[in-house]
Amino acid sequence: MALTCDDVALTLALERVVFPSFLPADAAPRLRPTGAPDVPAGDTGWARAFSRQRSWMDHPDRSEGRAGQSVGVSRQPALGPLVWPYDRAVLLPTPRRRATLLLAVGGGVLTEAGFPGLGWWPLTVLGLALLFVALARDSARWNALVGLVFGLALFVPHVTFVEAAVGLVPWLALATAEAGLVALFAAAWAWARRGEVIWGAARLQIPVFAALWVAVEELRSVWPFGGFPWGRLAFAQADSPLGRWAWAGGVPLVSFLVAAAGAVLALGLVALRRANLGRASGALLGVALIVVSGVFLPLSSAPTDGRLEVGAVQGNVPDRGLDSFSQAREVLRNHVTGTEQLAQRVERPLDVVLWPENSTDIDPRADAEAADLVTRAAQAVGAPILVGTDHYPESGGRLNSALLWDPQTGPGVSYDKLHPTPFAEYIPLRSIARAVSDAVDRVRTDMIPGSAVGALDVEVPRLDRTVTLGVGICFEVAYDDIIRNTVQDGAELIVIPTNNATFGRTDLSVQQLAMSRIRAMEHGRATVQISTVGVSALIDPAGVILERTEHWSAEQMSAALPLRSSLTPATRFGDAVVWAFRGLGVAVVLAGMAGAARVRRSDRALVDA
Repeated sequence: MALTCDDVALTLALERVVFPSFLPADAAPRLRPTGAPDVPAGDTGWARAFSRQRSWMDHPDRSEGRAGQSVGVSRQPALGPLVWPYDRAVLLPTPRRRATLLLAVGGGVLTEAGFPGLGWWPLTVLGLALLFVALARDSARWNALVGLVFGLALFVPHVTFVEAAVGLVPWLALATAEAGLVALFAAAWAWARRGEVIWGAARLQIPVFAALWVAVEELRSVWPFGGFPWGRLAFAQADSPLGRWAWAGGVPLVSFLVAAAGAVLALGLVALRRANLGRASGALLGVALIVVSGVFLPLSSAPTDGRLEVGAVQGNVPDRGLDSFSQAREVLRNHVTGTEQLAQRVERPLDVVLWPENSTDIDPRADAEAADLVTRAAQAVGAPILVGTDHYPESGGRLNSALLWDPQTGPGVSYDKLHPTPFAEYIPLRSIARAVSDAVDRVRTDMIPGSAVGALDVEVPRLDRTVTLGVGICFEVAYDDIIRNTVQDGAELIVIPTNNATFGRTDLSVQQLAMSRIRAMEHGRATVQISTVGVSALIDPAGVILERTEHWSAEQMSAALPLRSSLTPATRFGDAVVWAFRGLGVAVVLAGMAGAARVRRSDRALVDA
């Protein structure tokens, strides 16, 4: 119905005093007298906290072209019949640029706080919620900057172990490179949500945001130089019910659920700020349902193929950073001594003993003294030992090997690391890298990749059969395909030998432990992480830690670990899940670009939330 001028005056007063806390950012242009000038988006509602207050009658009407530029200015009568077409809600207001950067910093810091170290896993959900709000502007270039800031706030503290190992410049270079890929995600998200269907419904933006995040995580895991998967959201969820979803869809599915929960929480926070308690409570309930859903998954720790009596030796090394292994025979003797102590404390005969990566940098296949020491340890414990060593083939290069050593016959089968770590175990672009840090010259012989999956058969007379161990060395625990391939090749137990001595007292070791726990749940396999200096642990197939060591200590562990041969959905279909997320990420961006070509920016102002 038509209203009088007094009614309009009252409405204006309410809009200035009351409505900013309740109305969405685009309500003012629709709650105005017919013929009155439009208000630029973001002038009312929650967005007023981020932008200057302006009155309808203080500004000329501005219409925007396809790229958002002003193409016309006119002044219209300020009063007339009032129209109230308030049938839809704006998904997010358009925050001021400074606010988006502050939200990005806060989101990155909170997300990192969810990872091991501090380990408050719910903060990863809150951090992603702040990122979702921070990316509310429609500019891909600005959102890329916001993503970069978020990425720096996340990765600078997350990879401090690099600074401990090789110095300030490589640390900041790696953090910036990873943050750059988060910036790519943010720009891609700006494009993806411009699709007509996605822009028009908040419920669709949630899965698209989450799927695109996972697609970029997958990109980070393979590129550049083979990728660097640290900082994947799933790796913060080992203690969360969400981590159990690794059983169903691996790391990509867990990361998807974390990002989706963050997007739902963001909508709830916006609704709460507008005092829309119904929508806010619904969103918070949705977050809770997503988070607790994992408890209903059928994870089992029961053995299906007997138990393996396993010993593990953390020998410890001198705390000398990159020089920790300059006394290679001292490190070897530490592990021999630890194995002899293990033999004295165990109550039942062991089937196999596990040593960490680099437990002897002297190849016992090429050095008689080292061979005698390893044989002495194996005979003391009466079981084969999986030894971490280096091997220098005649063709050149260096192999990082896990070698099975029998107490009677000596060297047996071995696994050579498939994914050497760039700039640590081999140096790409050496001349350029040397200009960044002279630590590259510590790697005198580049490591080369092995050629076979790490599925090693161990003869177990007590079980009257062989047991297959799935081995992934050190950083390989972060790469989905390397561990999955070992289980698909028959691994009944997963082993992660690692050397963390060069990374000092940083969080790297507990970050790897969280990854090992996720792998245990993903594949339904008991898992052993054994480190030179800790943290080492025995983990059951449901991701529960049975025993663990302290950092920088000499300790031994033993347990009868369950053997399993059944395959989880994640093991069976893991490759398909990965490619589905990669394809979906590309598809939603292309759809968004097509939508942006058809729909004017001004017409994208309203969505059905």
